[in-house]
Amino acid sequence: MRPMMALCRPRFWRMLQRQELSVSIVLKRIPVSDLMVGMYIHEFCGSWMDHPFWKGRFLLDSERDLQRVRESDVAEVWIDVAKGVDVAEGQASQTVAEVEAEAERRLQEAAQGSVAPARASLDQEVRRALKLCAQAKAAVVQMFSDARMGQAIVLEHVTELVQEISDSVLRHPNALISLARLKTSDEYTYMHSVAVCALMIAMARQLGLSEEHVREAGEAGLLHDIGKMAIPDAILNKPGKLTDAEFGTMRSHPEAGARMLLDCRQISALVLDVCLHHHEKFDGSGYPHRLAGEQISLFARMGAVCDVYDAITSDRPYKKGWDPAEAIRKMAEWKGHFDPQLFQAFVKSLGIYPIGSLVRLESGRLGVVMEQHEKSLLTPRIKVFFSARSKMPIPQEVIDLAKLAGRDKIVGRESAEEWGFKHIEELWSGIPAGKGSLFG
Repeated sequence: MRPMMALCRPRFWRMLQRQELSVSIVLKRIPVSDLMVGMYIHEFCGSWMDHPFWKGRFLLDSERDLQRVRESDVAEVWIDVAKGVDVAEGQASQTVAEVEAEAERRLQEAAQGSVAPARASLDQEVRRALKLCAQAKAAVVQMFSDARMGQAIVLEHVTELVQEISDSVLRHPNALISLARLKTSDEYTYMHSVAVCALMIAMARQLGLSEEHVREAGEAGLLHDIGKMAIPDAILNKPGKLTDAEFGTMRSHPEAGARMLLDCRQISALVLDVCLHHHEKFDGSGYPHRLAGEQISLFARMGAVCDVYDAITSDRPYKKGWDPAEAIRKMAEWKGHFDPQLFQAFVKSLGIYPIGSLVRLESGRLGVVMEQHEKSLLTPRIKVFFSARSKMPIPQEVIDLAKLAGRDKIVGRESAEEWGFKHIEELWSGIPAGKGSLFG
């Protein structure tokens, strides 16, 4: 997480810098152990994903909510003593001035050498990403519901969620991306936004963009489909083919989303542009404005690739998702749909055979891709489990094709459905199948 977010600096900070308001006499930071009913919580310290409350400011008026806070991962909170009970004399607390001094010291330390999240194995990050996806889904559901009710997007919530997802992608480039693909058709709208956020972040890093632009790419991915909240549920969740009239209504969601984001004046122009133009095509045949080539912004061209990939690899009410490797192959055949150079960068970020792809080896073994090789798109690590020759299971084993050069290689993609493999995702994720949604 970026240093600024780790410091528990409340969102009124910019007002302090402009000297519009003196709040040091009413706001205090206290440990959760000193929190009591009657206090007014101004802000939770740390990530909003550490606590069970979507809204960050409220009067703590029940023992049940107090217990929920104490059972969460939050260690400290800001309270507003002008709106609720103050801390008892002698209890630990910090004023804004004291926190400011501490924050500046930490920022100076961070500036001397920021540390990226430590690299994690696929197994390690899948376990983390499973929890993150569940929390992200709940956050996006609330965020989109607020938008549907006409409430403005809270940029701080978007930024922090994007940072959590970005950190996951840094720890392992493909764990969360692969896991989010396992969403059910019922949760598609919300988990699609999480998946496209992660894909945009991975692609932005592949392109060598600055961390500021990586963050904006993630925000754009998270919010690109918010206009679907203006589409009637009967059309949005229709299990069959849309009529021409219904499809026309569905095609209005980019412009509807742009109008929603305009209400949040903190959303950047780049993020808004992705919302408006992620359905444009490189050859000019897209919508809503039939832009072509570099008339489409870099971020919107990226968004077009990420949006389509997650859509076609996800199960929908009317269609089962394609295998990741099959999706990459089909997208490569759609001439004029994507910016060719950006599509190449996208493939490099995921692999020709993304995690979860079912492949056949020259040896006749079938396996699931577990990990990409850092330098070669053709030699991933694979978990073999079945013999195509004997039509029988074989002992599961993870093999590294980079170390088997000349002795074995991928000769093609396979269809799990045609082979009758029911729970192939278990092989790479380690998560038992058949329990409905993975994300709550």
